[in-house]
Formats: sequence, structure tokens, C-alpha cells
Amino acid sequence: MHSDKDDSQAAHWDAIVLGAGPAGCAASTALAQAGRRVVMVDKNPRRRYSVGESLIPFCYDSLERLGLVEQMDSAGFAFPKHSVQFASDGGRVSKPYYFFDHTEHARAKTWQVVRSEFDKLLRDNAESAGVTILEQTRARELVMDGERVCGVVANDAAGYSTELRAPVTIDATGRDTFAQARLGWRVPDEHLKKMAIWTYYEGSKRDEGHDEGTTTIAYLPSKGWFWYIPLADNRASIGLVADKDYLFEGTKDLAEIFEREVLNQAWIKDRLSEGRRSDDYRVTSEFSYRSRHCATDGLVLVGDAFSFLDPVFSSGVYFALTSGILAGDAVHAALEAGDTSAARFAAYGAEFAKQMEPMRKLVYAFYDDGFSFGKFLKAHPDQRDALTDCLIGDLQRDYSGFFGAMEGFADLPEPLPHGAPLIGRKALREGA
Repeated sequence: MHSDKDDSQAAHWDAIVLGAGPAGCAASTALAQAGRRVVMVDKNPRRRYSVGESLIPFCYDSLERLGLVEQMDSAGFAFPKHSVQFASDGGRVSKPYYFFDHTEHARAKTWQVVRSEFDKLLRDNAESAGVTILEQTRARELVMDGERVCGVVANDAAGYSTELRAPVTIDATGRDTFAQARLGWRVPDEHLKKMAIWTYYEGSKRDEGHDEGTTTIAYLPSKGWFWYIPLADNRASIGLVADKDYLFEGTKDLAEIFEREVLNQAWIKDRLSEGRRSDDYRVTSEFSYRSRHCATDGLVLVGDAFSFLDPVFSSGVYFALTSGILAGDAVHAALEAGDTSAARFAAYGAEFAKQMEPMRKLVYAFYDDGFSFGKFLKAHPDQRDALTDCLIGDLQRDYSGFFGAMEGFADLPEPLPHGAPLIGRKALREGA
């Protein structure tokens, strides 16, 4: 460890953002666009690998707010996505859910992206807006003034330690959950204890025309599912999601597990009968959690640093971008008011949780052994538009009638009771 070096800008910032993924870039750019002085700290270099390549249509609104729609259309890594479809374990494929059948808005098309390039585009855009980015700099601990967060201690790539201070810190560290881990706020969703194993192929089979960029969700018999995401340059991301105990029963070899399940999914088996695997197998730990709180005095959590749901409907980047902008706007308003206490972020937390709940219900239905979207829509054809609206990320509308109809087909969860800001010592005494 090198000796500490002086940082003359320790009190220069209006906001510190931890993490330069989609959530952090959205929050920092929104603040910079409002004239705020923002420093974004990230442990990674500007190009870094990440999974989560498939965007959903309502990402368009956030990308438009950030000024990136034209760049997305011209980016060589972005592949047009016009629909999503489902494949049974026996290989039967549903009619694609075409976005252009549902809306005439420009968001009728979205994108499949290479995340290293997409995230770099977001970082470059944040920097152009005026955000200072400290790359390869790892946040180590929160700086506290009593019960208030007033900054972070971080180490740069050379090992130097610096203390950054600001009226508010935004945690956008993704599934590293920097603040959750230090404050003991992580609450797992025990019903969604899944794991993922994934890799990449070159030259695998794909459809033509509007269907070439279609995301396919391919069921496994009562155990889980595959994703198939076509990318530019004739590449595809293919992932397997299922219960941990099932996946690792009998072996811990990732290749053996993946290839075993390919044989159980006729559509995936056919897709991978051509081409070759072009990357290693990768694995995640168990996911699905929500923080007990979205904020405390001087601290706000966004994106996966607050909650991660499930990869099945590709909602992760949507929630990252949306929550980042919502939080950025809330922080700007708090700074205008001269009050960055936890109570200022109650509306932000409520809106974020409100948008997550419809998608969470849909995920629960998907994993319900007795549920089928086909059977549900056959009984309730009038609900097809509502289902599509939820899938594309129109999560601000009222879905009470839709899920009321679905309750007869699947065991749906009640809204999670946690996620509001931590306000005052009373909540601490109650064990929050």
C-alpha cells in the first residue's frame, strides 16, 4: 500500500456515484445535465465485460433522456431487436411478440448490445456531460458523520487512498451491493433462488428478417430455461437458468451441466447444431434480492445495488437506467432544497418499487409449475396487450385487472414490504 496522497477536491462534489454501469451513468449524467458537479468512481477500466445484452423497448425513454438514441442506431455493436418469443422444451415456438404490432412509437424497436461497448458508450456520454470519472478506483468504505453518509474512502489502481466527500453518495455498484453489504440491508428473495451458466457461440442458427434479432426464452421441463440472444457479427449469447440444487446435482463441471441441459431443450439443441462455442462458460451465484432500504441520510441506492429480480424478461438494464434517472432527479431536487436526508428519497423508492412489482409478479408466474402464458391468454385473450405492455417495460400503468385475472392461474406474490428509506433512529431500534 502506498502512503495516502492529498486530494484537494475532497469537498468539491455535489454527488459521488459509485459504479459506472448503466445505473451509475444514468444517475451521474442526469445530475450533470442539471449542472451538478459529479464524480463517478468505478473499479473497472472503461471497457469491461458484463452480461445482460438484451434491452427492452422502454429503455428507449431513458436513452432518449441521456441523448443516446442516435448513437445507439449507429453503433456497430447494437443489433436490432423487434420481438421476443418462447420455445417449449419439445421445440415448439410461439408466435413472436412483435413490438411494432403493439406501438407505432420509435421504441417499437430496441437493441441487443455488447455490454462492454454499450457501457463504454454510457461512460463516454457521462464524461461529455461533465462527469469526472475515476476509473480503476475501488470504494473501500463509507465515510460517516454520525448516522449520515458523507462520502467514501477509495483506493486507486496504484494503491493510493483518498477520501471523497459530498452531500450525497449514490451506490450504483450493481450486484457487488457495496452499501447493502456494509449496512446489512440485503434481503434475498427465497422463492427465486436461481443460478445461471452461460457462454457465447459464433455461427449458430438464427432466423431472418425482423426475426433475426429476436430474443428467445426456451423452457426446460419444470426446471428452468435458456436464453438465446442474437448479437452482431453472427454471435449469440446463450444462458441456462435453473435452481442451484438441480443444476449441480451429480457434477460441478459447467460444460457438462450446460451440455446436459442442451439435450433437454430441442429448440436450443437445434440452434447449436451449427457454429461453435467461442467463449468460456461463466456462472453467477444465486440472485434475486432487494435491499431493506433504498436510502438513508446522504445515501441512495440505484439499479442492482438496490434490487435484482431475475434475468428472464431482460429487465435489468431497464431498471438500471430508469432508477438511475429517477434517483438523479431526486438528488438534484434534494440539493436544491438543501436537504439530502433519507425522507427526501421516499418518493424515489416508492416509484422504483412500484415499477418492479409487476415484473416481479410476472417472474413468479413464469416459474410457477402450473402456469402457461398460452393457457392464460386462451382463457383471457383480452389480456394479451397487458402482458405485452409488461414485457416491453411499460411499468407505470395499472395492472390490477391483468394480475387479478392471472391469480386463478399462478401463485402471485404480495408486494415486498421493504425498500423504503431508513428514516431516523426509530427504524434502527426496530431492527431495520
